[in-house]
Amino acid sequence: MTAFDEYERALWAGQGTAFQGSFAALCAHPAAALLDAAAAGDGDRLLDVGTGTGTVAGLACARGSRVTAVDAEPSMLDVARQRVPGAEFQHALLPHLPFPDGAFDAAVANFVVNHVGDPVAAVRELRRVVRAGGRVAVTIWPYPPPPAQQVWATIFDAAGVERPADLPRVAPDQDFPRTEDGLTDLLRRAGLTEPSCDTLTWVHRTDPEAWWSGPANGIGSHGAILRRQTPATVERVRAEFDRHTAPYRDGDGRLALPTAALLASATVG
Repeated sequence: MTAFDEYERALWAGQGTAFQGSFAALCAHPAAALLDAAAAGDGDRLLDVGTGTGTVAGLACARGSRVTAVDAEPSMLDVARQRVPGAEFQHALLPHLPFPDGAFDAAVANFVVNHVGDPVAAVRELRRVVRAGGRVAVTIWPYPPPPAQQVWATIFDAAGVERPADLPRVAPDQDFPRTEDGLTDLLRRAGLTEPSCDTLTWVHRTDPEAWWSGPANGIGSHGAILRRQTPATVERVRAEFDRHTAPYRDGDGRLALPTAALLASATVG
């Protein structure tokens, strides 16, 4: 594993329940489009890599697919098994999946490629376990980030939060542009054919406390920053959170946050 992979494993350790109560609903939105792009339907053998708390796996089971789902974090699998009894769950980490070549008709990875240290190797492994003619579909968050994610940077800046300089990142020679062209090229470099990519846009509606609880519980990169702050700084961040999310509150007090994701898919040649 790369240093970035090790950082991600530590970052998400034990976070299954906290993720389900905070950002799981945000990540759930592309699930149907992801399965459509993978052409995963009734009777198909589908691999859901980085299943998290099982949202995509559950929808695929409802569509009649025979679902195997894996995740690198045991606490995610604990939640997913309770939510989706119809799927088979295993612990596994990209880029090494415990399945033979061509074992599946399709593979999906919902917001997973942005959490691995070697994206090309990760997608190449998805290709390996899918039969010839099968489909691979992935989602990532774009860069520059959409408003739902960018608001956290605005909050941190307003609160005077200094970003840690030692947080691991994907090595430059293994990274790729988080754009439609960048993600399409990533799938092509991994050996997939006829890749394409679209930008999905939607408004994520959520309770303000759920949006706060993700980073407050150490979820994701914003959580990694927040957990390093002093109690006084966290108080300032909370005050700026309330101020900067106020324009996004609708009539019932919930947040309506514009966001976007990149969805790319391709065929195994």
